[in-house]
Amino acid sequence: MSEPTAPSGQRPSALLTSKVPQITVLFWVIKILTTGMGESASDYLVVTFEPVLVVVVTAVLFAIALAVQLRAPRYVPWKYWLVVAMVGIFGTMVADVAHVVLGVPYLVSSAVFALLLAAILIAWLRIEGSISIHTITSRRRELFYWATVVATFALGTALGDMTAHALNLGYLGSAALFAVIIALPGLAYRFRLLGPIAAFWASYIVTRPLGASVADWLGVSHSRGGLGVGSGTVAIIAAGVTAALVALQSDRRVGSRSTFVSEGAAQ
Repeated sequence: MSEPTAPSGQRPSALLTSKVPQITVLFWVIKILTTGMGESASDYLVVTFEPVLVVVVTAVLFAIALAVQLRAPRYVPWKYWLVVAMVGIFGTMVADVAHVVLGVPYLVSSAVFALLLAAILIAWLRIEGSISIHTITSRRRELFYWATVVATFALGTALGDMTAHALNLGYLGSAALFAVIIALPGLAYRFRLLGPIAAFWASYIVTRPLGASVADWLGVSHSRGGLGVGSGTVAIIAAGVTAALVALQSDRRVGSRSTFVSEGAAQ
């Protein structure tokens, strides 16, 4: 499930046309951090401020961040991860609205979001011929990608809430469960029981309930089964660590890009 190298005879700089990051350990760490940050930030904002206003403002900010990302000619770390962070917050709110406002049971909302995700992936596959993230080099494919990401966040949020509340596992129990589940696609891929594309998306979905469960366990009060750190505090810490890692990724990418350009110029 890692980014492929340039084919023989292809200039290394061609790798820069992709609109998504390389799939490395750092990618997964940042992804899980953004899910926890999104969960905690959403919980803090809707409790502290007017919920309807918060949802509207978050939707607008998400749209702006997505527009900035779509206009970028190539992958730019801060632009990409800003959208992921906003999806983390907005996706949480969408799932919470389904249960808290509309009264939809967690099991039902999980099933609905799963069907929505399946529909997006099927449409993406039928129209573009592949759902591999390594082929995201056009506007339409990128739109399919971000629609899939939003659906995975909403589904992951519903699944995490279902295990914590409907199944009574609590936040720590849910975190432990999803920590085990997230390892399964990687093991299946390693032993050639699952292809790289299916393994990637299966792992991607599970990062959401894993990160959110850990964030909830850290943030909620002792009476609710948490450590009582506070949702706002958890969100700030997660955002700070995420920003630092994205900056690190940017520095590494600048160095790699300089090497690519130098090698390409020498050919």
